[in-house]
Amino acid sequence: MISLKKYLDSTSATPHAPAVEESLCPTDLPWEEDKGEILPLALAAYRSSLREMGNCSVEACPALGMGLKQSLATAAEKLTTEASAETVASVQTGIGEKLQNWGRQTAEHYRRKTAEVKDLLIVMAHTAQSVGERDQRCAGQICEVTTRLQTIASLEDLTEIRSSIEQSAADLKTSVDRMTAEGKQAIAQLKAEVCCYQTKLEEAEELASRDALTGLRNRAWVEGQLERRFARGTALSAAIVDIDDFKRVNDKYGHLVGDELLQKFSLELRTASRATDMIGRWGGDEFILVLNCGLAEAGPQIERLRSWVCQDYAVHTRAGTMKLKVEASIGLAERTPTDAIKDLLARADAAMYKHKARNRLPAIGSRR
Repeated sequence: MISLKKYLDSTSATPHAPAVEESLCPTDLPWEEDKGEILPLALAAYRSSLREMGNCSVEACPALGMGLKQSLATAAEKLTTEASAETVASVQTGIGEKLQNWGRQTAEHYRRKTAEVKDLLIVMAHTAQSVGERDQRCAGQICEVTTRLQTIASLEDLTEIRSSIEQSAADLKTSVDRMTAEGKQAIAQLKAEVCCYQTKLEEAEELASRDALTGLRNRAWVEGQLERRFARGTALSAAIVDIDDFKRVNDKYGHLVGDELLQKFSLELRTASRATDMIGRWGGDEFILVLNCGLAEAGPQIERLRSWVCQDYAVHTRAGTMKLKVEASIGLAERTPTDAIKDLLARADAAMYKHKARNRLPAIGSRR
């Protein structure tokens, strides 16, 4: 990536060429002839590498890889043959941050999974050990009863024989009853432990389905739910929500302020939505809503939501608390019988950009 940036920088400066005869003109230099051919090939190779990295991330960690795959695909689209050195540098920085965040989240995800499975195996091992000790103890008691019964043959007194048999039967029943009770207790304890760890696994899966910053559902989970709803053939509409001019917040106030704004915007988005609506963070400053209805019902709901979330947000900056006036562009599309998921989302995305084009004036402004 660094070599690509240096290469792009070199297109506006004279290369340090080796000593040649003065009769050679710049166009005679071999690297000048190849420069126009090498750049598209290098960018194409890098775009392909980014996409393959995204595919590998899904295979390495299905729960968290889909978001990284989409981010890398978006970055790859920015690396066109007209890309400037500044664009390449920006993409490089963004990819580095995304890979670091994904690595930390994936390591923590598998650490939790490993710890839970290890604890469950330890519980099962302890249970097996206790069952073995119980069976060994009961086997010893039964052996005592058997030995006592074997001595009956040498007894001559009928009363003594009867007493010995009754005592042996009572001891045998006690051993069997104890074995049964301890077995039930061990099984009940094992069931309780398994139920506890099943709950922990479900909590871990729930955590993996959430966006770490906003607490909304993440993109991978939303896409999975869309697949299920498409398979059932239920009526639905999808809305893509994008905060207008959000980049200016990060550039002017820093990413911490941008993160705080995303959190507060997400909270208002969730508050304004209905219980049946599915809400998720689609990526960056984009969000998605899935409504179980057609356009006739979804349209008024989206307008109500727009008026709710487009407001002043108080954020904490280095200069103190500041209010930012936030506007959002929303694109809404209804599923048709022939739609695939990508078709529905493409129409919603196009509608969002069409709305954004109508509001090209800066949307986010500061208010003391």
